[in-house]
Amino acid sequence: MTVASTPLRRAGYAPALLGLVGLLLFGLLLEVLPRLGVLPAEYFPPTSEIARALVAEFDRPGFWQALTGTVSTWLIGLTIAVVAGIVLGVVIGSVPVLRAVTASTIEFLRPIPSVALLPLAIVLFSVPMRSILLLVIYASFWPVLIQVLHGVADVDPVARETAASYRLGRWMKARYLVWPTTLPYAMTGIRLSASVALVLTVTGELLIGGTKGIGVEINVAQSSIAVPSMYALIVVSGLIGLAANLLTRRAERIVLAWHPSVRRELPL
Repeated sequence: MTVASTPLRRAGYAPALLGLVGLLLFGLLLEVLPRLGVLPAEYFPPTSEIARALVAEFDRPGFWQALTGTVSTWLIGLTIAVVAGIVLGVVIGSVPVLRAVTASTIEFLRPIPSVALLPLAIVLFSVPMRSILLLVIYASFWPVLIQVLHGVADVDPVARETAASYRLGRWMKARYLVWPTTLPYAMTGIRLSASVALVLTVTGELLIGGTKGIGVEINVAQSSIAVPSMYALIVVSGLIGLAANLLTRRAERIVLAWHPSVRRELPL
């Protein structure tokens, strides 16, 4: 149980309930301001109009195809990035010489914005989905890799010496020494990468097009001056991100149920 959550729980308020109240107040504010003329209604439609447009999208088959396309691209890119980040992070972090040789290269490549690779992606791949996947994988790979490298470096030196004194092999060290220490870092990297991958998926669909995705539908709505539908699709992309965050946090609590940081979050 964290310090921040204790007063809320003692007062009988769940953090999720407070978050819902804040969201409702925000929606009410966006409903009132356009109707009062504070915000131009043609660019900022009231919340009720966005809600009606969202319900209308649910009845349209093309919306579900776009949603499936976005989620598929996001999951494929995220999976590839996570697997590559964990494997390379453990290998590079476990070999000091390799870590020293690759440090400058990693620090050089990591800050490069994925969108800057857009021309290269279009040149390399004629299929739009592959171009989008390149952007997604590149952007979501680095949080996992960096976190895993920190996790491998955080292994207790005493534990390393103990493993060496017992002459444990590389596999045994990786299984019982490196991985338990690295796993919390890896889960943090996965949670960060999930959001990054979604952002790049929708961004790639907006910029590249040629696929079935939420980003493409947002472009169509914007070019058709269907402003409420455009905002409704933006809300959908936000809901996907919210669901991804909740799922990764839930997976983190399950996988790390043994870890002290997770046990402290459990209610008494």
